[in-house]
Amino acid sequence: MVKPFVSEEVLLDPEMRSSEVLDFERRLLGKIVGQDRAVSRIVNMYQIYLAGMAMPGRPIGNLLFLGPTGSGKTRVVEASAEILFGNPRAFIKIDCAEFQHSHEIAKLIGSPPGYLGHRETPPLLTQEAIDQHQTDRARFSFLLFDEIEKANDALWQLLLGILDKATLTLGDNRKVDLSRCVVFMTSNLGAVEMSEMLTGGIGFTSGVKTDETNLAEIDRKMYYTALDTAKKKFSPEFMNRIDKVVVFRTLNQQHLRQILDIELNDVQNRIMSSQSDKQFIFRCTADAKEFLLREGTDLKYGARHLKRAIERHLVYPLSNLIATGQIGLGDVIKIDLGASADKLTFSKERAVSAFPVSDSGRVAEFPARRASQAGAKLQPLETEAASVERV
Repeated sequence: MVKPFVSEEVLLDPEMRSSEVLDFERRLLGKIVGQDRAVSRIVNMYQIYLAGMAMPGRPIGNLLFLGPTGSGKTRVVEASAEILFGNPRAFIKIDCAEFQHSHEIAKLIGSPPGYLGHRETPPLLTQEAIDQHQTDRARFSFLLFDEIEKANDALWQLLLGILDKATLTLGDNRKVDLSRCVVFMTSNLGAVEMSEMLTGGIGFTSGVKTDETNLAEIDRKMYYTALDTAKKKFSPEFMNRIDKVVVFRTLNQQHLRQILDIELNDVQNRIMSSQSDKQFIFRCTADAKEFLLREGTDLKYGARHLKRAIERHLVYPLSNLIATGQIGLGDVIKIDLGASADKLTFSKERAVSAFPVSDSGRVAEFPARRASQAGAKLQPLETEAASVERV
């Protein structure tokens, strides 16, 4: 007697992500602070691409980033490019403020044959330009239209074909395929209204504590405020071609503290990637960090103001100390707040005597024990130099 075949059901988990995507998400969250929603959208698109499930005949994804200046809209694209392509500038960036007149579109697609200057103005968006940053591991490209609201309507019309059909016709009738592109667009539309909303809720000037319910409500209002402003600016045809609209929140002080640590680590990486005879480590005291936060906190400009404060109060003085020979190979520099509380002080604590040097003359390895003694811990870099994370 033949037994009837009984199939066994296995419950699947559609929320599970591949190890490659999880690694990308982990590294991206390590670079981007306070914008988990944007990270999630990019990670999801990367998963779709790896699975081969991107919609045929369209870009891999069309994302519109809205939010105040300095909230990290462009930084998300840079960080993603750095992780996936090995270079934070490995994407094509179109500054839309340069395309406020219809005739300036020729800079993107070139002039038609017979027009004056046809051969002298090669188009920016050629197939070669689109594909130039692709690698064996990442066979796709990033295309960023920065501050899209500043562009002329002619650029928005040009984008309709890109966002819908993933094709672009150049002035000489050559076709450009953008089906292996992720198209990013950033805009500051609604930024004023969002800043006012945050000032009364979770901004720096508010002394009122907000619970998770209030934060969620503020987030919801910010999203619809920015979205309504965008819908008033752009046509329905344009908005319907966007896959995801992501609203970036204004960074609060907790976010800026995290960004400060990341930026200080980046400064240390600059030092460790510099000339082999000028590498040293520095550590900032708690008072020094508070000073940098105080000088770099500005609700209007977000993280950009913090970066300027670090360059002005830390990087520039360190550069002077290096140039004048006051800092040398292996030194450990302590950065503290001066007695007047209006400037930082720099002092040499001790020198690290052993810097192993490779055959190329670069520092091959930074001694972990010495770094630990100096109040820092090492992070592996994807370069020859060591990375020191401030503790």
